[in-house]
Amino acid sequence: MSSFWSNWITYISLGNVLACLWLIWWAARPRKGDSAEGEVTGHVWDGLEEFNNPMPKWWLWLFYATITFAFVYYALYPGLGNYKGLLGWTKVSQYDEEVKEAKAKYDPLFKQYAKQDLVSLAKDKKALAMGGRIFSNYCAVCHSSDAGGGPGFPNLTDNDWLWGGSPEQIETTIMNGRNATMPAHKQILGGMDEVKQVAQYVISLSGRKHDPVLAEKGKAKFDTICVACHMPNAQGNPALGAPNLTDKTWLYGSSREAIEKTISDGRNGTMPAHKDFLGTDKVHLVAAYVYSLSQK
Repeated sequence: MSSFWSNWITYISLGNVLACLWLIWWAARPRKGDSAEGEVTGHVWDGLEEFNNPMPKWWLWLFYATITFAFVYYALYPGLGNYKGLLGWTKVSQYDEEVKEAKAKYDPLFKQYAKQDLVSLAKDKKALAMGGRIFSNYCAVCHSSDAGGGPGFPNLTDNDWLWGGSPEQIETTIMNGRNATMPAHKQILGGMDEVKQVAQYVISLSGRKHDPVLAEKGKAKFDTICVACHMPNAQGNPALGAPNLTDKTWLYGSSREAIEKTISDGRNGTMPAHKDFLGTDKVHLVAAYVYSLSQK
């Protein structure tokens, strides 16, 4: 923070506290011509007379105490621009201390579960409860609280997996993350007419209603260009994260418009790596939880 803004914050913060101190003193001081305490002031409204009854002393001193607290707080903690406070407190140091305490308390439990294989762990109710809580905190924002996913975010409760659904593959996905790219094919295919032809063929692969004439034209282009990733049988390639096009599971939507957009403009999906963020032991628990969801 620049010295200008540091000074500005300092002046505003201290100025407000001093202004409150002055206001309390000014409002509480006796004034010339005031009636004695407990007597009427001469103000009458609708037959009601106003008495000179100042606020209780304890209430007044409470205000002074809060102002004293403000000065003590500003001295001990960083609240005045670049001033760091006598205690040297920072939100980062507090976070690190809380994380340190949490690790000392919970890491032994995580390490105990880390020794078990994922298949066995997926049957342990206590382990799944812990994995579910970690999932809710870190994974539900994309995959939804019920792990059902949404447009662009896979459903984790079925048996359709882009990168493989074995326990080890799931753990690798969570640990290292994934980057999936569907290149834009509008220019590669030659224009939107060709995109629509391939889209009709893709729609036909899952047994849905389609235009057979366009689909036949699209098949020739699919067999030339698209099989490199989706394989000749169109059932995808887990090594590349290329989806199976013969089932009824669609990551970005199954409508004709959505499929045409996918082929025309491409898609980019990223699953962040969680190894450094969660640690290997927590990832192991989450992987067991995710694996269990598709085994019910």
